[in-house]
Amino acid sequence: MFPHHREREQPVFSARAHVFQIDPSTKRNWIPASKHAVTVSFFYDSNRNVYRIISVGGTKAIINCTITPSMTFTKTSQKFGQWADNRANTVYGLGFATEQQLQQFSDRFKEVKEAARLAREKSQDKMELANTALTIAAPQDLCDELQSPVMCVNGPAEDKLYRSQSADITLSSEKERIKKMLSEGSICEMNLEAELFSLQDSNSKLVAALHEANSNVEQWKKQLTAYQEETERLRDQVADLEAHGGQGPSDMLKDELTQSLEELEALLKAKDEEIHILQSQKAEYQEMEQEREEATHRLQELQMRSVELERRVQGSEHSLAASLEERDRLEGDLQRAVDILDLKIYDLNDLRQSLAKLLDK
Repeated sequence: MFPHHREREQPVFSARAHVFQIDPSTKRNWIPASKHAVTVSFFYDSNRNVYRIISVGGTKAIINCTITPSMTFTKTSQKFGQWADNRANTVYGLGFATEQQLQQFSDRFKEVKEAARLAREKSQDKMELANTALTIAAPQDLCDELQSPVMCVNGPAEDKLYRSQSADITLSSEKERIKKMLSEGSICEMNLEAELFSLQDSNSKLVAALHEANSNVEQWKKQLTAYQEETERLRDQVADLEAHGGQGPSDMLKDELTQSLEELEALLKAKDEEIHILQSQKAEYQEMEQEREEATHRLQELQMRSVELERRVQGSEHSLAASLEERDRLEGDLQRAVDILDLKIYDLNDLRQSLAKLLDK
């Protein structure tokens, strides 16, 4: 079974990324589908002529998505992208280590989507050619002389019904517009939450690295002080030896001290460079912290906007419910008016028949 499966599907492209799925209950928050970065691959099924995205974590399939021409991969941040799978009724999110990896995945997604579109068009052309011989055009003219005994009655009931339907259509369109605004706000909030999650992950890593760097800096400072003291002591010894003008074994000792001094100076230079590198990393951490605060602030603003939109939707729903009640009341009035008109028409019909009988006599 597995060898046949490998022959049927061939990997096209692979990348490492953190996989997320949208929360099905809220449709806003991201749920991590993997504890660490996993391999996400494009596969081509030559028998079915389809492309799929597959990712496996351990023994569980995290992603098993068939690519369709209607799918779109959206980059929501520098290292995060997402796409919707309507068949699985979910949204997948991928967090990459670098912006270059995200761009490569996005480009390959577009290529595979275009290939899937061409494959679908080719299969549709084949189906149309096969069904052409079986297609029979049988246009029939509809009879325009079908009539029903409908009587038009001009009156206040018809005007009430028209106003009720117009108000119903207006409120429905307003409700759809507000729901669309709420959905757009939810998508923005969802993207910011994913970006905030990525920033928090980077923040925790930078904090750990900064703590480690600070401890190393303290240790290196102590070593640097000890090396400086040792250097001064060796310099004093060299100066003493030069002052005494010793020869023989003293010259050998002088050479050893000079070599030790050069090694210590090289070590001091290397430690200074490491300290500069750690200081630059500390500046990058401060920038990341500022970005995280800005993302948090934007998320709070979107949450406030979402609350406001929900309040407006609730108000529209109440208005719609009131309009529906008013429409039901108007329909009841219209029905009563129609019943009264039916009685009047029946009485008029009786009167016409009575007059006809009188005229016959």
